[in-house]
Amino acid sequence: MIIRTFGWSFGVSAIGLVAALAMGGPGALALVAILAVLEISLSFDNAVVNARVIERMSRFWQRMFLTVGIVIAVFGMRLAFPLLIVGVTARLSPGEAIGLALDDAAEYGRRLHEAHPLIAAFGGMFLLLIFLDFVFEEREFAWLAWLERPLAKIGKLDQLSVVVALAVLLTATSVTASEPGPVLAAGVLGIVTYLLVNSLGRLFEAGGEEGDDDSGATTAGAGSSVGKAVGGEVGGKVGGAVGRAGFFLFLYLEVLDASFSFDGVVGAFAISDDLLVIALGLGIGAMYIRSLTIFLVRRGTLNEYVYLEHGAHWAIGALAAIMLIGLGHDVPEIVTGLIGLAFIGTAMISSTVRNRRVAGASGLPDGAHAVLAGTPSTSADAVGTLGTGTPGRH
Repeated sequence: MIIRTFGWSFGVSAIGLVAALAMGGPGALALVAILAVLEISLSFDNAVVNARVIERMSRFWQRMFLTVGIVIAVFGMRLAFPLLIVGVTARLSPGEAIGLALDDAAEYGRRLHEAHPLIAAFGGMFLLLIFLDFVFEEREFAWLAWLERPLAKIGKLDQLSVVVALAVLLTATSVTASEPGPVLAAGVLGIVTYLLVNSLGRLFEAGGEEGDDDSGATTAGAGSSVGKAVGGEVGGKVGGAVGRAGFFLFLYLEVLDASFSFDGVVGAFAISDDLLVIALGLGIGAMYIRSLTIFLVRRGTLNEYVYLEHGAHWAIGALAAIMLIGLGHDVPEIVTGLIGLAFIGTAMISSTVRNRRVAGASGLPDGAHAVLAGTPSTSADAVGTLGTGTPGRH
């Protein structure tokens, strides 16, 4: 199971580390390893949320996530997108931006750092809306019940998450941003992007489900949006969203990955100003996030540890807050990574304690995870062994 799931990541790691050693010796090797660990620690909660979304995708779109998606994640979001940001903010042509990155990496890093408030505003608002849509929705299990249940009650107000997000954005830009105008525009663009992808996903998923109803097939969470899919509404249909609905789930995952990768890319220049070293380190980290996502789905981990998804979303909320604080202040990446891991780890421990308590009260063995979680673990069969064509095994 481990080799089958993480095999590609192990292979890419070996190639990347050997390339770093050949390119810059032991120093470059160490930097690539550090950047890979940084990327994994910053994006672990991303893998948890990805796992909930990918459960709803058909096998075709799951494979697209693992193939085309990883190309977009590594080369698009961690190489091309920073070049685009530097080009737009510094008014450089694509060729000039690439030349700057290769010939004067320190200056390229400085200009990317100058663009950080715009990047943080966009990514911060996208992540904040994911968090708000999660905590403002009633669900079967509550982790921080004293807080989550009251939030779910007030979340019945229509479009409350958008109102709160706009209020937070206005406050953050007026208090912390040195140039409120452009930062505000970037934040609004992040909100619009979330709402657009979410709405289109809901539209096409609803259309696909109507077609399924006409043919007598069972549906997976009728009427649920992309945001609700992230929030944990997984239906009983094995195979998941197809066609345009699957495409928008895929698009949602790529925008989500971009939002998580922004801070890692900018922070990487504090560790190294060598673009190739950064690309290798962050690329290796991105591969492990993809593999970890599939591991969580195949093992049914989110059904077994019912609070893990809660911990991931609270970590996302913390990351969004840190990105907004970063509009005017530098926050070390180690702080971001540790906060995320703290939420995930605490949620994992809470889930384990709950499972043992429920098992003891009901007389069930500890291994009866699906019963403990109250949800059948069908996702492993849906994902199977992506790329191999053989069914998954528990």
